Amino acid sequence: MIDPEVAAILPRLNDGFPRVETMTGAAARAAIRARLQPDPDPVPVARVHEQTIPGPAGEIPVRIYWPAARYPVDPAPSLIVFAHGGGFVFCDLDSHDDLCRSMANGTGAVVVSVDYRRAPEHRWPAAAHDVHAATAWASDNAASLGADAGHLIVAGDSAGGNLAAVASLMAREEGGPRIRAQALLYPVVSANFTTESYIRFAEGHYNTATAMKWYWDQYVPELDDRTHPHASPILGELAGLPPTLVVTAGHDPLASEGADLVQSLASAGVPTIHHEHAGAIHGFMTMPVLSLCETARTRAWEDLRALVAQT
Repeated sequence: MIDPEVAAILPRLNDGFPRVETMTGAAARAAIRARLQPDPDPVPVARVHEQTIPGPAGEIPVRIYWPAARYPVDPAPSLIVFAHGGGFVFCDLDSHDDLCRSMANGTGAVVVSVDYRRAPEHRWPAAAHDVHAATAWASDNAASLGADAGHLIVAGDSAGGNLAAVASLMAREEGGPRIRAQALLYPVVSANFTTESYIRFAEGHYNTATAMKWYWDQYVPELDDRTHPHASPILGELAGLPPTLVVTAGHDPLASEGADLVQSLASAGVPTIHHEHAGAIHGFMTMPVLSLCETARTRAWEDLRALVAQT
């Protein structure tokens, strides 16, 4: 059953979200950006700093958040590299500013939010390479950020969850950096559009199957490439990956692949925590108007801290 607060705003979300599949990537990006309403009173953190870092194809903009309070049991904060969602095409540092502020304060970690290259101008695997490069940079510069490189975490929501998961695979393949945990919020991990949730929630629940197919067409247009683990991380060798937190939304086309990822990680011996919020829709953790959003965030940040502490 859908959450009552979600049900109340769902018609407005369905009617107001652009039909991105009818647009160019640039037009969709502009339409989404035009909908952004910056919070005039953002959640306070200790400090926010913007800079660029070296990337595989030029400088990568990042926004760094220091938490408002430190957890006294930690000698130094954890360090989270975060990749925002947006179908690989849109959203940016501003669209996920509130989530990153909440993440920094809730985990006590320094958060590095990455403004990776977006499709279709920059197709697969450009975004994945940017997030991996940012992860390596964060590890190398942890001390100057006042964080602990030994407590390095990758995180992302939706398409950003894909990029975080791929960054973990790439780090293992390349022998570093060492990642302590990963947090994947309703992640895109497979290009299989025939799952139970894709069929059941194809329309009418904000994120649509048609839009998801369009996102894949923008980022990974070649069908053969979609079976590569750096595009569909669920198809990779999962053994040896860091402990993982997976959050899924019950009324989301991506719910099935998220649950499948949890099962595959567990079968591969990866310590995994899974929270399915049955009444939620895709993207709900970036909707602070919902009580469910704050509940999910609080639980996720607590569990992420626990994962780091246990490994």
